[in-house]
Amino acid sequence: MTPLVLSLLAPAFAISLVLTAALIRLGHRLGTFDSAGVPGQIKAERRRVPNTGGVAIFWGTVLPLVAGLVAISAAGDGAWVPEAMRPYVAGAKSQAGTAAVLLGCLALLHAMGMIDDRKPLGPFGKLAVMLAPGVAIPLLTDTRLLTFLDAYVGGPWLSIILTALWLVAVTNAMNFIDNMDGLAGGIVVIAGGCFLGASLINGQWFIASVLTLLIGATLGFLVFNHPARKPARIFMGDGGSLVVGFLLAFLAVRITYVDDIEGARGGNWYAALMPLVVLAVPLYDFVSVTLLRLSQGKSPFVGDMQHLSHRIASRGLSKRHTVTIIHIATASTAITGIFLARLEPWQAVLAGVQVTLVLGLLALLEFAPHVRRLGTDKDAP
Repeated sequence: MTPLVLSLLAPAFAISLVLTAALIRLGHRLGTFDSAGVPGQIKAERRRVPNTGGVAIFWGTVLPLVAGLVAISAAGDGAWVPEAMRPYVAGAKSQAGTAAVLLGCLALLHAMGMIDDRKPLGPFGKLAVMLAPGVAIPLLTDTRLLTFLDAYVGGPWLSIILTALWLVAVTNAMNFIDNMDGLAGGIVVIAGGCFLGASLINGQWFIASVLTLLIGATLGFLVFNHPARKPARIFMGDGGSLVVGFLLAFLAVRITYVDDIEGARGGNWYAALMPLVVLAVPLYDFVSVTLLRLSQGKSPFVGDMQHLSHRIASRGLSKRHTVTIIHIATASTAITGIFLARLEPWQAVLAGVQVTLVLGLLALLEFAPHVRRLGTDKDAP
């Protein structure tokens, strides 16, 4: 089944690649460039670069998913399905309702993001719209965090609240960190790849399939967004960052139930922390920039240039090197998350120390005082 799941990378990549190329040309013709932002917002110097790449990511993920769901619904008893896949038809059909709710939530966020990319919306209106899918997922599907709490608090209400907060927080975190060429897209591929590895190990084929589609669609977009050779030719915009953030948050919840992890030892409650470990870096950016704005008496919902990437670049690094550092830090924490459920308690403590050290290194790098360059007269004895 694993080769079949991974083969979904190709159609998602192809759809996204073709759409991104078309959106670049169409964007220059229609002038779909970044807006000035809401009053008080501080943004980098605007470039004549279309910000509609999220359209390609959205459809590169959604089209193959919808096609697969339609094919499964038409499978009937699965007689025409290849024999190797027949055992999984019933399981795939059982996910149809959850997939329908997920698609509706993604469509809502994508539509809001596209509107915001053209005419900036107020932060509280956007937050209200984000809360709608954040609440819909735990209420309408079996996707909830920390379900074991139900027995202690008299029902699922606390789990529903925590799940909604998680979905909204990660959605915003990915929206926040989408501020340099290739940064958010690279994090999606790295974190999505680690979640994909965990879902394949667990035999969670629906989750693995959606993750593969997301990674493939993001890679197709990154061909034109990664700054390796030249500046980006297109941005994902809010129409993309909100979608990838919400989808990562949703899929993370689906693979964090300890009871679903084959081979997990009883009592390994820290397995539920896997999403925090994998997404530690974007969440660090989200929390730190929010605290900075609040400490300065600013609204945490009005954008500025105090994000992790901006703070690192201000130390004298190029944007390309800054993005590379953040990607490496993300990979360092995310890889740890794959095996968290299978670690002994003392090993989990070491994993926590490792993640803390990575975040500490980032903090040291971005907040350390400037130093003099070597080789100047001032360095002479």
